Amino acid sequence: MMLYPAMNKLTSYVPNRYMLVNVVARRARQIAETAEEAGEHLAEKPVTLAINEVADGKLDASQMDLTIEEENA
Repeated sequence: MMLYPAMNKLTSYVPNRYMLVNVVARRARQIAETAEEAGEHLAEKPVTLAINEVADGKLDASQMDLTIEEENA
């Protein structure tokens, strides 16, 4: 069974699998909360959207570090 996107593509943006899980989970929560506040229906699940953002190079671990700091401020 082939997984898309491939793990080696994802880990090229986020250095290890454990960090990848955290990055994707945080972004998925952001996507879900934003859609709920706007009353939007998502065509795909938030986790799928977040993984695709990582695969497209739109999201990496350094961007999530900034988001975490903003949430805690």
